[in-house]
Amino acid sequence: MDAPAYQVQTGTEITTDIRNGELFEGTRLAYFPNSTERFDVTFDGETTPVSARMGDIPALKMTAPDQEGLAIVAHQSKATMLTYKDWQTFVGFTVHKDFMQALAEHRSKGYPQDKVRERYSRYSKALIAVGDGQGEDKALGLETELVALTNPYTLAADQQMEVALTYQQEPRRDVQVEVYERDADKNVTVTKYRTDDAGHVQFPVTAGMTYLVDAVVLRPAPDVETTPTSPQWESLWASLTFAVPE
Repeated sequence: MDAPAYQVQTGTEITTDIRNGELFEGTRLAYFPNSTERFDVTFDGETTPVSARMGDIPALKMTAPDQEGLAIVAHQSKATMLTYKDWQTFVGFTVHKDFMQALAEHRSKGYPQDKVRERYSRYSKALIAVGDGQGEDKALGLETELVALTNPYTLAADQQMEVALTYQQEPRRDVQVEVYERDADKNVTVTKYRTDDAGHVQFPVTAGMTYLVDAVVLRPAPDVETTPTSPQWESLWASLTFAVPE
């Protein structure tokens, strides 16, 4: 998800876009209930489903609460199927996301290389500051989830951002996390980190920048080869977006 403004005043408008793409770029997707598993906003301990109409762009458009705090927007897509155009594209994905074991397993299982099929779903969160943005992110029960352990809107000047990564509510240890940093001119830099023994990652942030944190689970599909079009793999994409005040 991406927001035109990550800091809004009380009683003004909050909007967020659902995007499909890379490097903070991608198509703005309209809201469709048949492609949405979950879409809600958590504020001051209460979670409210988003009231959106089919075809809405931006997908979220709501009035900010009358009190200051931290709004957590969560969106979970329904699973979508894809077929890789060729074997090298799948190889490139696994190398980029550090899933080399998937290549070995694909070969050892004798799966076809000309029709690699994957079922993917996205688990996205955005942190929006309302007024001072005071508050805490929280785990929302997503199958894979990034949870901010520090509040980007109240960080001290020398404080790093810390994020926890979970899968099925358990820490994901020693796995790759990518942090995308976007400046005001929309230039994006990408840095790779690995989670520690607690499933946490820390990274420096810069005032005035917008951030996307991304981590992927790749697992064998439970229904692999049950039909001629069954996927071999499932991917679950966790993301967290926020901005750091100037």
